[in-house]
Amino acid sequence: MIDSEYRILFVCMGNICRSPTAEAVLHKRLTDQKLLHIVKIDSAGTHNFHPDAPPDERSQAHALKRGYDLSNLRARPVVESDFEEFDLLLTMDWDNRALLEDRCPAKHVHKIRGLAEFLQTTQASVIPDPYYGGDQGFEHVLDLIEEASEGLIKFIMQKAKK
Repeated sequence: MIDSEYRILFVCMGNICRSPTAEAVLHKRLTDQKLLHIVKIDSAGTHNFHPDAPPDERSQAHALKRGYDLSNLRARPVVESDFEEFDLLLTMDWDNRALLEDRCPAKHVHKIRGLAEFLQTTQASVIPDPYYGGDQGFEHVLDLIEEASEGLIKFIMQKAKK
């Protein structure tokens, strides 16, 4: 049973493409389903490459076409308190996961999972980084994140009932 807000942190490398996209998609989905009051969402990067920068313009443009506004989000690195504060730290790929697991206190390692674990029908083990690719990469990331968000909402609702 969720006795307070369930806290989710999305994590990618620089916090300018995948993780802010996941934050915005889940935020909109939870808002649309009137569930935002039970979930706190944030995003961060394993690296502090872009401190306080807005999401990548391409991520913003592609997301906006689907009704997701990323413009108010700002990049930040994962900080030590995140391991304590969040119930789930969802990584986008294996490198992000390994970096988090290396930094994470042992008592919180169980909170680290991959966002791709919540995909409903698509067979993928990671959400690939679109940064060095073209438009199709950003669209593919959105497709995966939208699908994983639905699986994540089901997971949250199951936790809320227990």
